[in-house]
Amino acid sequence: MSGREPVGRRFEDRVERLVREALDRGDFDDLPGAGAPLRGLDREFSAEQWAADKARREGFDVTGMLPPALALRREREVLARDVHELTSEGVVREVVAGFNDRVRELYRRPAEGPFVAVALLDADALVGEWTQRRRAEAAARAPAPEPAPPARGRFARWRRRGHAR
Repeated sequence: MSGREPVGRRFEDRVERLVREALDRGDFDDLPGAGAPLRGLDREFSAEQWAADKARREGFDVTGMLPPALALRREREVLARDVHELTSEGVVREVVAGFNDRVRELYRRPAEGPFVAVALLDADALVGEWTQRRRAEAAARAPAPEPAPPARGRFARWRRRGHAR
């Protein structure tokens, strides 16, 4: 494809010619999604929704696009769900304190948009959950106790038959 067209020819003519040639060569045959209806035509266009959809398709985290109150609410859910991944009780308390400080700061600022309630986290409850999950994980990883060796000795066979009281 040359970089310039002769003088007097319109750009649209060139584009139409290139598309027609590509169709004749079959360049547009068997494309993914050919014949499928376009998604989202039934709803109104929204630049924010388009940006969020594009970010999801590209694999980005869209929580940065949320208003501050909703982002904190989402963070609260994730923290409560994944508390067992933290390394120590001190880290759990530190993360909870940081989260609670951000919630208090949110309530000190003037509200942007509709009111969204975000509850503070209870550090003691999360530490208890963290401890319980850690114990359960440790018990699951612990090797099973070995069975006791069979009894040996003079009366072992007699005891196994149920004669011992």
